[in-house]
Amino acid sequence: MALVELGRFNRNEAHILIGRLDSENIAALAFDGESSIGDGSYLFIPVRVMVDEDDLHAARAIVGDAA
Repeated sequence: MALVELGRFNRNEAHILIGRLDSENIAALAFDGESSIGDGSYLFIPVRVMVDEDDLHAARAIVGDAA
């Protein structure tokens, strides 16, 4: 399993997207979601949503449908 970046989203969008992907049985992880949470700038740092490279095409289709 190799993780690839699906995209970068604000914190809330990233976690909504992860839930949507999970409902389609696509495992996804949020990277950088807790960056700089101590100084309050975490809302300005994009969260990387990562998926397995084998799921990337299907995940992109879901992101495209949501746009």
